[in-house]
Amino acid sequence: MALTPRLDLRHSQSLVMTPQLQQAIKLLQLSNMELTAYVESEIEQNPLLERDDANSEQAPRDDDATPVSDQPDALDTAKLTAAETLPAEDAAPLDTDFENVWSDETRIDAAPTNAGGQGAGGGGDFSGDNFLEQTVAESVSLRDHLTAQLNLAVAESSARLIGLSLIDALDESGYLTVPLSAIAAQLGCTQETVEATLVTMQTFDPLGVFARDLAECLAIQLRDKDRFDPAMQALLENLELLAKRDVPSLLRLCGVDAEDLTDMVFEIRELNPKPALIFSHELAQPVVPDITMALRPDGAWLVELNTETLPKVLLNQRYYKEVSGKARGKAEREYVSEQFQSASWLVRSLHQRATTILKVATEIVRQQQDFFTKGVQHLRPLVLRDIAEAIGMHESTVSRVTTNKFIATPRGIFELKYFFTAAIASRDGGAAHSAEAVRQRIRIMIEAERPGAVLSDDQIVSALSADGVHIARRTVAKYREAMHIPSSVQRRREKSSKLAI
Repeated sequence: MALTPRLDLRHSQSLVMTPQLQQAIKLLQLSNMELTAYVESEIEQNPLLERDDANSEQAPRDDDATPVSDQPDALDTAKLTAAETLPAEDAAPLDTDFENVWSDETRIDAAPTNAGGQGAGGGGDFSGDNFLEQTVAESVSLRDHLTAQLNLAVAESSARLIGLSLIDALDESGYLTVPLSAIAAQLGCTQETVEATLVTMQTFDPLGVFARDLAECLAIQLRDKDRFDPAMQALLENLELLAKRDVPSLLRLCGVDAEDLTDMVFEIRELNPKPALIFSHELAQPVVPDITMALRPDGAWLVELNTETLPKVLLNQRYYKEVSGKARGKAEREYVSEQFQSASWLVRSLHQRATTILKVATEIVRQQQDFFTKGVQHLRPLVLRDIAEAIGMHESTVSRVTTNKFIATPRGIFELKYFFTAAIASRDGGAAHSAEAVRQRIRIMIEAERPGAVLSDDQIVSALSADGVHIARRTVAKYREAMHIPSSVQRRREKSSKLAI
């Protein structure tokens, strides 16, 4: 068959994702903090967009600059999310089945804005009475703390260079993670020289840093207390037996009686196994729920969006009419038109995002009513397909909606993903059981154990089977290990041991 060029006419169907559709899909899976940063970035880039923050101080505007929210045709995301503007039951906003893959170039990194006024020095608003209380104190890093001690304790420049390399080799807990031979080879010195510097630096504050394992970390702290005797050394060399609560073996190896061993264990418990963590000053960020729910007087659940997390964006159509009428040239008119279309699409996308989240959350609450009224043991098995079929959307849409979205319930704040659990079959052919509910039942059974009646995995299987749960022993073991619950042998040893370890 000869290879010759030719022309063929073929029909095919393909779906091209427009930038607007990509934006709508991206907004759907953003968390409330990421969404706020994204909107702030869009406001900075688009002159037709403006925020409607009643709490922020803004300069007074004249009649021509009156926000479009005062006009009937204004687009306001806060108003669009009202109950009367929600879509119909058969509507499926942002319902897609596309893979949502985004590169690092598409991430929006918006700098935080300063809502207050500027002081004389160009800083934030200093007029508040609680300025000092609201200011985060500057923290000293572990590296700076150790470097300051190194400069005081070591005079030779070569030893300081070794010390800086040792500091850089520490992990977040303060342990030395790089072999001394590797540091010596990197610096071109002998391993004995590195070890000599290490001995000096192991006396630095906090005690226990520069240890190469847990036993050495505890030994450093015990030497400082003058409590590192042969018995304690034998105990540290057998920490795995201490973790197993193997009291007879520890008594034999340490050569002490039960009372002395108990005192030694208490001394170890007072030590710090991760000394560098005291320099971890990461601020805990509270979770702000996207959805709230409350019980109505008639017993039904009221599900609402948390309006505090919704960015309030206005499209100033009056300003658009003004600048579009004064545009000179094709380029300026195209720019104004593009900004108007981008702003309109953003407002509508935010509205669709809000209504889609509310629609999914309402259906989740409806299907998990027993969880909210009776507890976690009544959590029913649920998958994305169940919600998608109930509200007429695609599974990928539900997946994006439930990612990084939180709901405030009477039982606490939960991510929407929490309510989706696998199903465990019922032995009598009845309704399936939620895997999360079964895990909690296993935990409750183990917590109720008596010292003389520790349940094995087989006994737990039998107890669950009697309640109609069809589960294998290996599944019970997997759930138990996931909850960090030791085996029955370990639990029996812990309960029978007189050591409080």
